[in-house]
Amino acid sequence: MSLLGLHLGMAVLWAMATGSLTFPSLLMGIFVGGGVLHLLGPVLGDPRYGIRFYRAIALAFFFLWELFASGIRVAIDVLRPTLSFTPAVVAVPLELRNEAAIVLLANMVSLTPGTLSIDLSEDRSCLYVHTMYGEDPEAARQAIKHDFEERIQEVFR
Repeated sequence: MSLLGLHLGMAVLWAMATGSLTFPSLLMGIFVGGGVLHLLGPVLGDPRYGIRFYRAIALAFFFLWELFASGIRVAIDVLRPTLSFTPAVVAVPLELRNEAAIVLLANMVSLTPGTLSIDLSEDRSCLYVHTMYGEDPEAARQAIKHDFEERIQEVFR
């Protein structure tokens, strides 16, 4: 059984032990199970499981915030009578090597309003992204690398 499966089983067990199989009790079980697996991680074969789990939760909250903030920005710019953005295609060099991490990055970029993943280079070293805000391509590139790639890399380490 994987540690994630064990973790989810512990959450359900916690909810059953409290006597209520509700979302708040499952959420509490997830956090308690994460703490237990963080302490038992070295014994179970993954000493960084707890850290990676909480970083994945932080990544999810960051992504939700980016969806909200960029959605507002794009909506405002689209509703203006004049165009105030300069679209561009930006090549983002990747440090990620894990295929699942690259797919996650490409999907997060595509789901964020104002950006779209276009292609991945053959050697998987560069992601091509269309952005509505390409006035400064280097700033757009660094934003993707800093905001998304570094956080994803922390989860998959």
